[in-house]
Amino acid sequence: MRRFSQREGLHTLSEINVTPMLDLCFVLLVIFMITTPLLESNSDLALPNSRATSPNADPEKVHTITVDRNEALTLDGQPVASAGALRERLVALQRDRPDLAMIVRAHKTLTVQQLVGVLDALREARITKVGIVNEQAGGAAP
Repeated sequence: MRRFSQREGLHTLSEINVTPMLDLCFVLLVIFMITTPLLESNSDLALPNSRATSPNADPEKVHTITVDRNEALTLDGQPVASAGALRERLVALQRDRPDLAMIVRAHKTLTVQQLVGVLDALREARITKVGIVNEQAGGAAP
């Protein structure tokens, strides 16, 4: 029986296995494809003006909340002391007329957080028909 030397069996590997590298590239590609749309939230927006006329609504079912530049709240022209009092009055109105609609008129210098406080009161009162008054393209507010 002939013995082979172990030295003859040793040779250097001259090829690189690229399969794991391709797998890694495809995984990274999928990760970037998923995360890129989530990062594009800082785009500049130019909000459009409204030229449409508001639809005719029953004035008995529509109420108006006004927030002036000093954050004073009024409901249908009557002053409201606080957001809690506004919430209580909205709950009472919604209980009497479940299909009522609300219009929110806020001064343009108010922050979004102050407007969201009014919208939260409307949500807690379970009022879903809500409109926000904006300036029309002609420059006159409705």
